Amino acid sequence: MSVLSIFVHHLLHPSGDLTEMVSFISAWCLVIISLCYTHVVARLVSKGMRRMILFIPVFLYFFVVPLSLSNIHAVGITAFFISWLANFKLFLFALGRGPLASDSKPLLSLPIFLAVSCLPIKIHLSPKPTTSYSSRECLLYYTIMVTLLVLMTKVYAYNSKLPDKAVLTLYAIHIYLSLELILAATATMVRAMSSLELEPQFNKPYLATSLQEFWGRRWNLAVSGILRPTVYEPMVQLFSVLGPNWSQAPAVFATFVVSGLMHELIFFYLGGLMPDWKVMWFFLVHGICTTVEIAVKKKVYGRWRFIPTGTSRVLTFGFVMVTGLWLFLPVFKRGNIFERILEEYAHAGAVVSELKSIIASLILNT
Repeated sequence: MSVLSIFVHHLLHPSGDLTEMVSFISAWCLVIISLCYTHVVARLVSKGMRRMILFIPVFLYFFVVPLSLSNIHAVGITAFFISWLANFKLFLFALGRGPLASDSKPLLSLPIFLAVSCLPIKIHLSPKPTTSYSSRECLLYYTIMVTLLVLMTKVYAYNSKLPDKAVLTLYAIHIYLSLELILAATATMVRAMSSLELEPQFNKPYLATSLQEFWGRRWNLAVSGILRPTVYEPMVQLFSVLGPNWSQAPAVFATFVVSGLMHELIFFYLGGLMPDWKVMWFFLVHGICTTVEIAVKKKVYGRWRFIPTGTSRVLTFGFVMVTGLWLFLPVFKRGNIFERILEEYAHAGAVVSELKSIIASLILNT
Protein backbone atom coordinates (compact mmCIF):
# COMPACT_ATOMS: atom_id res chain seq x y z
CA MET A 1 0.00 0.00 0.00
CA SER A 2 1.40 3.40 -0.98
CA VAL A 3 1.83 6.27 1.45
CA LEU A 4 -0.92 8.26 -0.30
CA SER A 5 -3.37 5.36 -0.07
CA ILE A 6 -2.58 4.98 3.66
CA PHE A 7 -3.48 8.62 4.29
CA VAL A 8 -6.64 8.35 2.15
CA HIS A 9 -7.64 5.21 4.06
CA HIS A 10 -7.29 6.98 7.42
CA LEU A 11 -9.28 9.97 6.18
CA LEU A 12 -12.17 7.88 4.79
CA HIS A 13 -12.17 5.29 7.59
CA PRO A 14 -11.28 7.08 10.83
CA SER A 15 -10.05 4.78 13.56
CA GLY A 16 -11.23 4.67 17.14
CA ASP A 17 -8.13 6.67 18.08
CA LEU A 18 -9.14 9.51 15.77
CA THR A 19 -12.73 9.43 17.02
CA GLU A 20 -11.55 9.57 20.63
CA MET A 21 -9.15 12.41 19.82
CA VAL A 22 -11.97 14.40 18.22
CA SER A 23 -14.16 13.75 21.29
CA PHE A 24 -11.37 14.86 23.61
CA ILE A 25 -10.66 18.05 21.64
CA SER A 26 -14.38 18.84 21.37
CA ALA A 27 -14.91 18.34 25.09
CA TRP A 28 -12.00 20.57 26.03
CA CYS A 29 -13.05 23.23 23.52
CA LEU A 30 -16.42 23.37 25.29
CA VAL A 31 -14.56 23.54 28.60
CA ILE A 32 -12.59 26.56 27.36
CA ILE A 33 -15.78 28.22 26.05
CA SER A 34 -17.45 27.60 29.43
CA LEU A 35 -14.54 29.17 31.27
CA CYS A 36 -14.65 32.19 28.93
CA TYR A 37 -18.33 32.51 29.85
CA THR A 38 -17.48 32.54 33.57
CA HIS A 39 -14.81 35.15 32.92
CA VAL A 40 -17.36 37.40 31.18
CA VAL A 41 -19.90 36.81 33.95
CA ALA A 42 -17.31 37.82 36.55
CA ARG A 43 -16.77 41.10 34.72
CA LEU A 44 -20.49 41.89 34.77
CA VAL A 45 -21.68 40.36 38.05
CA SER A 46 -20.10 40.91 41.43
CA LYS A 47 -19.19 38.00 43.70
CA GLY A 48 -22.00 36.32 45.57
CA MET A 49 -25.08 34.20 44.95
CA ARG A 50 -26.02 35.84 41.63
CA ARG A 51 -22.63 34.90 40.17
CA MET A 52 -22.93 31.42 41.72
CA ILE A 53 -26.33 30.85 40.06
CA LEU A 54 -24.98 31.93 36.67
CA PHE A 55 -22.13 29.44 37.09
CA ILE A 56 -24.48 26.47 37.67
CA PRO A 57 -24.65 25.38 33.97
CA VAL A 58 -20.83 25.26 33.92
CA PHE A 59 -20.71 23.22 37.14
CA LEU A 60 -23.15 20.71 35.65
CA TYR A 61 -21.27 20.43 32.35
CA PHE A 62 -17.93 19.96 34.10
CA PHE A 63 -19.42 17.09 36.11
CA VAL A 64 -20.70 15.25 33.00
CA VAL A 65 -17.89 16.00 30.51
CA PRO A 66 -15.80 12.88 31.41
CA LEU A 67 -18.77 10.71 30.43
CA SER A 68 -18.30 11.78 26.79
CA LEU A 69 -14.83 10.18 26.71
CA SER A 70 -13.68 6.55 26.68
CA ASN A 71 -9.87 6.73 26.64
CA ILE A 72 -8.85 6.09 30.25
CA HIS A 73 -6.09 8.70 30.25
CA ALA A 74 -8.41 11.34 28.75
CA VAL A 75 -11.11 10.46 31.27
CA GLY A 76 -8.72 10.57 34.23
CA ILE A 77 -7.13 13.89 33.29
CA THR A 78 -10.49 15.53 32.50
CA ALA A 79 -12.14 14.21 35.67
CA PHE A 80 -9.30 15.35 37.91
CA PHE A 81 -8.52 18.70 36.31
CA ILE A 82 -12.05 19.76 35.30
CA SER A 83 -14.73 17.88 37.24
CA TRP A 84 -12.86 18.25 40.52
CA LEU A 85 -10.26 21.05 40.57
CA ALA A 86 -11.85 23.45 38.08
CA ASN A 87 -15.31 23.08 39.62
CA PHE A 88 -13.97 23.75 43.11
CA LYS A 89 -11.96 26.75 41.88
CA LEU A 90 -15.04 28.19 40.15
CA PHE A 91 -17.10 27.64 43.30
CA LEU A 92 -14.59 29.72 45.26
CA PHE A 93 -14.37 32.26 42.42
CA ALA A 94 -18.14 32.79 42.54
CA LEU A 95 -17.66 33.85 46.17
CA GLY A 96 -14.65 36.03 45.32
CA ARG A 97 -12.11 33.65 46.84
CA GLY A 98 -9.53 31.09 45.75
CA PRO A 99 -6.77 31.07 43.12
CA LEU A 100 -8.94 32.66 40.40
CA ALA A 101 -9.68 35.74 42.51
CA SER A 102 -6.74 38.14 42.27
CA ASP A 103 -5.99 40.62 45.05
CA SER A 104 -3.74 42.80 42.88
CA LYS A 105 -6.39 43.59 40.24
CA PRO A 106 -10.14 43.03 39.74
CA LEU A 107 -9.79 40.03 37.46
CA LEU A 108 -7.05 37.85 36.03
CA SER A 109 -6.38 38.23 32.31
CA LEU A 110 -8.21 35.63 30.22
CA PRO A 111 -5.15 33.49 29.26
CA ILE A 112 -3.98 33.27 32.87
CA PHE A 113 -7.56 32.70 34.04
CA LEU A 114 -7.92 29.74 31.64
CA ALA A 115 -4.58 28.24 32.64
CA VAL A 116 -5.22 28.54 36.38
CA SER A 117 -8.72 27.08 35.94
CA CYS A 118 -7.65 24.03 33.94
CA LEU A 119 -4.38 23.12 35.66
CA PRO A 120 -3.04 22.90 39.22
CA ILE A 121 -1.19 26.18 38.79
CA LYS A 122 0.43 28.54 41.28
CA ILE A 123 1.01 32.04 39.94
CA HIS A 124 4.58 33.36 40.03
CA LEU A 125 4.53 36.32 37.66
CA SER A 126 8.04 37.54 38.54
CA PRO A 127 10.55 36.57 39.51
CA LYS A 128 10.38 32.85 38.95
CA PRO A 129 11.21 30.85 42.06
CA THR A 130 14.51 29.10 42.24
CA THR A 131 14.50 25.35 42.70
CA SER A 132 16.77 23.31 44.91
CA TYR A 133 17.52 20.86 42.12
CA SER A 134 19.60 21.45 39.02
CA SER A 135 18.14 20.66 35.61
CA ARG A 136 20.57 17.73 35.30
CA GLU A 137 19.38 16.26 38.61
CA CYS A 138 15.74 16.68 37.57
CA LEU A 139 16.44 15.02 34.21
CA LEU A 140 18.13 12.08 35.95
CA TYR A 141 15.29 11.81 38.47
CA TYR A 142 12.54 11.69 35.83
CA THR A 143 14.58 9.39 33.58
CA ILE A 144 14.76 6.91 36.44
CA MET A 145 10.99 7.23 36.94
CA VAL A 146 10.28 6.63 33.25
CA THR A 147 12.58 3.59 33.30
CA LEU A 148 10.81 2.18 36.34
CA LEU A 149 7.42 2.74 34.71
CA VAL A 150 8.51 0.95 31.52
CA LEU A 151 9.89 -1.97 33.56
CA MET A 152 6.63 -2.20 35.49
CA THR A 153 4.62 -2.52 32.28
CA LYS A 154 6.78 -5.54 31.45
CA VAL A 155 6.18 -7.06 34.88
CA TYR A 156 2.41 -6.80 34.40
CA ALA A 157 2.68 -9.61 31.83
CA TYR A 158 3.20 -11.95 34.81
CA ASN A 159 0.27 -10.66 36.86
CA SER A 160 -1.42 -14.03 36.90
CA LYS A 161 1.62 -15.57 38.61
CA LEU A 162 1.94 -12.87 41.28
CA PRO A 163 0.03 -12.64 44.58
CA ASP A 164 -2.87 -10.17 44.54
CA LYS A 165 -1.22 -7.93 47.13
CA ALA A 166 1.97 -7.76 45.06
CA VAL A 167 -0.05 -6.71 42.00
CA LEU A 168 -1.88 -4.04 44.03
CA THR A 169 1.46 -2.76 45.34
CA LEU A 170 2.66 -2.41 41.74
CA TYR A 171 -0.54 -0.46 41.01
CA ALA A 172 0.25 1.93 43.89
CA ILE A 173 3.77 2.57 42.59
CA HIS A 174 2.40 2.98 39.05
CA ILE A 175 -0.09 5.62 40.23
CA TYR A 176 2.63 7.63 41.95
CA LEU A 177 5.04 7.46 39.00
CA SER A 178 2.36 8.29 36.44
CA LEU A 179 1.06 11.31 38.33
CA GLU A 180 4.56 12.62 38.92
CA LEU A 181 5.47 12.29 35.23
CA ILE A 182 2.20 13.77 33.91
CA LEU A 183 2.49 16.80 36.18
CA ALA A 184 6.21 17.21 35.42
CA ALA A 185 5.53 17.18 31.68
CA THR A 186 2.74 19.72 32.11
CA ALA A 187 4.96 21.90 34.28
CA THR A 188 7.69 21.88 31.66
CA MET A 189 5.22 22.93 28.97
CA VAL A 190 3.78 25.73 31.09
CA ARG A 191 7.20 27.06 32.10
CA ALA A 192 8.28 27.12 28.46
CA MET A 193 5.24 29.14 27.36
CA SER A 194 4.65 31.52 30.26
CA SER A 195 5.72 32.85 33.64
CA LEU A 196 3.26 30.56 35.39
CA GLU A 197 4.54 27.90 37.74
CA LEU A 198 2.69 24.64 38.37
CA GLU A 199 2.06 23.71 41.96
CA PRO A 200 4.13 20.71 43.05
CA GLN A 201 1.94 17.65 43.10
CA PHE A 202 4.06 15.61 45.49
CA ASN A 203 6.74 16.35 48.05
CA LYS A 204 8.43 12.99 48.72
CA PRO A 205 5.38 11.43 50.43
CA TYR A 206 7.43 8.41 51.50
CA LEU A 207 9.26 10.69 53.98
CA ALA A 208 6.10 11.68 55.88
CA THR A 209 6.37 11.19 59.64
CA SER A 210 2.61 11.44 60.33
CA LEU A 211 -0.73 11.17 58.54
CA GLN A 212 -1.25 14.91 58.93
CA GLU A 213 2.05 15.57 57.17
CA PHE A 214 1.37 12.95 54.49
CA TRP A 215 -2.04 14.32 53.47
CA GLY A 216 -1.46 17.99 54.19
CA ARG A 217 2.08 18.67 53.00
CA ARG A 218 3.34 15.79 50.87
CA TRP A 219 0.66 13.91 48.87
CA ASN A 220 -1.46 15.41 46.07
CA LEU A 221 -0.81 18.99 47.12
CA ALA A 222 -3.09 20.49 44.48
CA VAL A 223 -6.04 18.66 46.04
CA SER A 224 -5.17 19.58 49.62
CA GLY A 225 -4.63 23.15 48.42
CA ILE A 226 -8.15 23.38 46.98
CA LEU A 227 -9.88 21.40 49.75
CA ARG A 228 -8.47 23.74 52.39
CA PRO A 229 -10.43 26.87 51.32
CA THR A 230 -13.51 25.00 50.03
CA VAL A 231 -14.09 22.60 52.93
CA TYR A 232 -11.63 22.86 55.80
CA GLU A 233 -11.66 26.61 56.48
CA PRO A 234 -15.48 27.01 56.25
CA MET A 235 -15.92 24.04 58.58
CA VAL A 236 -13.47 25.51 61.08
CA GLN A 237 -15.59 28.68 61.11
CA LEU A 238 -18.80 26.67 61.38
CA PHE A 239 -17.54 24.73 64.41
CA SER A 240 -15.80 27.71 65.99
CA VAL A 241 -18.38 27.52 68.80
CA LEU A 242 -16.48 24.46 70.01
CA GLY A 243 -13.40 26.58 70.60
CA PRO A 244 -10.07 26.80 68.72
CA ASN A 245 -8.82 23.49 70.13
CA TRP A 246 -11.80 21.43 68.97
CA SER A 247 -13.09 23.11 65.80
CA GLN A 248 -10.23 21.59 63.79
CA ALA A 249 -11.30 17.98 64.36
CA PRO A 250 -14.70 18.03 62.55
CA ALA A 251 -13.16 20.22 59.82
CA VAL A 252 -10.41 17.68 59.13
CA PHE A 253 -12.91 14.82 59.07
CA ALA A 254 -15.28 16.72 56.74
CA THR A 255 -12.37 17.36 54.37
CA PHE A 256 -11.67 13.62 54.14
CA VAL A 257 -15.38 12.94 53.55
CA VAL A 258 -15.48 15.33 50.58
CA SER A 259 -12.23 13.90 49.23
CA GLY A 260 -13.66 10.39 49.50
CA LEU A 261 -16.81 11.37 47.60
CA MET A 262 -14.78 12.99 44.82
CA HIS A 263 -12.54 9.93 44.51
CA GLU A 264 -15.63 7.70 44.25
CA LEU A 265 -16.91 9.96 41.46
CA ILE A 266 -13.60 9.78 39.58
CA PHE A 267 -13.52 5.98 39.82
CA PHE A 268 -17.08 5.93 38.49
CA TYR A 269 -15.85 7.90 35.49
CA LEU A 270 -12.85 5.60 35.05
CA GLY A 271 -14.44 2.20 35.57
CA GLY A 272 -18.09 2.82 34.74
CA LEU A 273 -19.11 0.93 37.88
CA MET A 274 -21.38 1.92 40.71
CA PRO A 275 -19.27 2.48 43.85
CA ASP A 276 -18.95 -0.24 46.47
CA TRP A 277 -17.82 2.52 48.89
CA LYS A 278 -14.51 0.88 49.79
CA VAL A 279 -12.66 3.96 48.56
CA MET A 280 -14.96 6.08 50.71
CA TRP A 281 -14.16 3.89 53.71
CA PHE A 282 -10.44 4.36 53.01
CA PHE A 283 -10.83 8.12 53.42
CA LEU A 284 -13.14 7.76 56.41
CA VAL A 285 -10.54 5.58 58.16
CA HIS A 286 -7.79 8.09 57.37
CA GLY A 287 -10.04 10.97 58.40
CA ILE A 288 -10.70 9.37 61.79
CA CYS A 289 -7.05 8.43 62.33
CA THR A 290 -5.75 11.85 61.28
CA THR A 291 -8.28 13.56 63.55
CA VAL A 292 -7.20 11.37 66.48
CA GLU A 293 -3.53 12.02 65.65
CA ILE A 294 -4.07 15.80 65.72
CA ALA A 295 -5.93 15.54 69.04
CA VAL A 296 -3.09 13.48 70.54
CA LYS A 297 -0.52 16.01 69.31
CA LYS A 298 -2.45 18.82 70.98
CA LYS A 299 -2.64 16.82 74.19
CA VAL A 300 1.03 15.91 74.44
CA TYR A 301 2.24 19.22 72.92
CA GLY A 302 5.91 18.96 71.88
CA ARG A 303 6.36 15.43 73.23
CA TRP A 304 5.06 13.90 69.96
CA ARG A 305 8.67 13.72 68.78
CA PHE A 306 9.49 11.00 71.30
CA ILE A 307 9.05 8.57 68.36
CA PRO A 308 12.26 8.44 66.26
CA THR A 309 11.89 9.96 62.78
CA GLY A 310 12.77 6.72 61.01
CA THR A 311 10.22 4.76 63.01
CA SER A 312 7.45 7.30 62.45
CA ARG A 313 8.16 7.25 58.69
CA VAL A 314 7.90 3.45 58.59
CA LEU A 315 4.69 3.48 60.65
CA THR A 316 3.09 6.21 58.51
CA PHE A 317 4.02 4.66 55.18
CA GLY A 318 3.07 1.19 56.43
CA PHE A 319 -0.36 2.37 57.58
CA VAL A 320 -1.03 4.09 54.24
CA MET A 321 0.02 1.00 52.28
CA VAL A 322 -1.92 -1.50 54.42
CA THR A 323 -5.14 0.51 54.29
CA GLY A 324 -4.56 1.22 50.59
CA LEU A 325 -4.16 -2.48 49.78
CA TRP A 326 -7.25 -3.25 51.84
CA LEU A 327 -9.66 -0.51 50.72
CA PHE A 328 -8.32 1.82 48.00
CA LEU A 329 -6.41 -0.19 45.40
CA PRO A 330 -8.88 -3.09 44.81
CA VAL A 331 -11.12 -0.71 42.82
CA PHE A 332 -8.49 -0.75 40.05
CA LYS A 333 -8.99 -4.49 39.63
CA ARG A 334 -12.77 -4.32 39.96
CA GLY A 335 -13.00 -1.79 37.15
CA ASN A 336 -10.22 -3.37 35.03
CA ILE A 337 -8.63 0.06 35.02
CA PHE A 338 -5.02 -1.04 34.75
CA GLU A 339 -5.84 -3.62 32.08
CA ARG A 340 -7.30 -0.79 29.99
CA ILE A 341 -4.25 1.38 30.69
CA LEU A 342 -1.92 -1.37 29.46
CA GLU A 343 -4.08 -1.85 26.35
CA GLU A 344 -3.76 1.86 25.60
CA TYR A 345 0.02 1.67 26.09
CA ALA A 346 0.19 -1.25 23.65
CA HIS A 347 -2.04 0.53 21.16
CA ALA A 348 0.04 3.71 21.41
CA GLY A 349 3.14 1.63 20.69
CA ALA A 350 1.46 0.18 17.61
CA VAL A 351 0.51 3.68 16.40
CA VAL A 352 4.10 4.88 16.88
CA SER A 353 5.38 1.87 14.90
CA GLU A 354 2.92 2.64 12.11
CA LEU A 355 4.01 6.27 12.02
CA LYS A 356 7.65 5.16 11.81
CA SER A 357 6.84 2.93 8.85
CA ILE A 358 4.97 5.76 7.12
CA ILE A 359 7.87 8.17 7.66
CA ALA A 360 10.32 5.54 6.42
CA SER A 361 8.19 5.03 3.30
CA LEU A 362 8.11 8.76 2.69
CA ILE A 363 11.89 8.97 2.96
CA LEU A 364 12.41 6.00 0.61
CA ASN A 365 9.97 7.37 -1.96
CA THR A 366 11.63 10.80 -2.11
